[in-house]
Amino acid sequence: MSIEVISPGLSTTVQDLGRYGYQQYGVSVGGAMDEWALQMANLLVGNSYEEAVLEVTLVGPTLLFHSDMLIAVCGGDFSPTINQNPVLSNRPVWVKSGSVLQFGHARKGCRAYLAVAGGWDVPVVMGSRSTNVRGGFGGFAGRMLKAGDQLSHYPGRPFGRFLAQQLGKKAGTAPFAAAKWFISAERFRVDSKAEAVVRVIRGEQFDDFSAASQQSFFEQSFRVSPQSDRMGYRLTGPMLTLASPRELISAAVTAGTIQVPPNGQPIILMADRQTIGGYPKIGYVARVDVGLVAQLRPGEAIRFVEISLRDAQLALSERDKRVKDIKLGMEVQVGWR
Repeated sequence: MSIEVISPGLSTTVQDLGRYGYQQYGVSVGGAMDEWALQMANLLVGNSYEEAVLEVTLVGPTLLFHSDMLIAVCGGDFSPTINQNPVLSNRPVWVKSGSVLQFGHARKGCRAYLAVAGGWDVPVVMGSRSTNVRGGFGGFAGRMLKAGDQLSHYPGRPFGRFLAQQLGKKAGTAPFAAAKWFISAERFRVDSKAEAVVRVIRGEQFDDFSAASQQSFFEQSFRVSPQSDRMGYRLTGPMLTLASPRELISAAVTAGTIQVPPNGQPIILMADRQTIGGYPKIGYVARVDVGLVAQLRPGEAIRFVEISLRDAQLALSERDKRVKDIKLGMEVQVGWR
């Protein structure tokens, strides 16, 4: 046993990068809503990018550590504390056995990710450790965590063990020690007082919408509805209408697909989306910006800007390159290389 859940928070689940290869059977991909924050948290503790982490939503959990552990918290700002002392995010942190990690309410962003060196030890189901709450499988017992749950983790990799040894020595008798260096949080969340600017590729039915709707889609802001969840972000704003009614055959959808139902209010499909959809697709959020959407809270504003498919691919490629640069920079910083 590595940790014990004292309080589970609003919605805390085990997630990784998702369950691919089963959509033809109606099984959604799932996985982390903000894959960039998940990858950064894993990177900071020396894990491979796809290891299982805890995804925390809006109100965080309280966790008791039963062993010394190397952790990292990335994503939204939940004002985490260890033994009531503030602990900084976006950096590796060594925690002593017997310590209590407590997350508060989200101050900025919507989701945070807690990685542990080695990754959380839960069964692999259909190639993934992600929790499918609707299906009741994967993750920890196929559900959100609750008080009394106990989780274990796998042994850390060599780089993670090296970091843990360094920080453990630094801690001495203190309950934890955090690295002085960190990863910039600039892409983990947005300022709640500003609107999020999200890049979008035109969808197959974009030209079927009225000229006024096309203009409104890119020139006016929308707000995140309280009815949003891991399946989809419902938006409120200008009504989007087709130039003329038409019937569509259901087709495959992906994370970031923007569908427009008959009420004219768009829905951005997210991690736990259905596998097919029949509503008109006005656009697709560029994959590089899906995590930005996932960090928006109800009531916050979002505005769409157009991007070409090629530029969206280049942006994703640049992000992947940045991950490699960060990994190399970390290793140099601590004297691993």
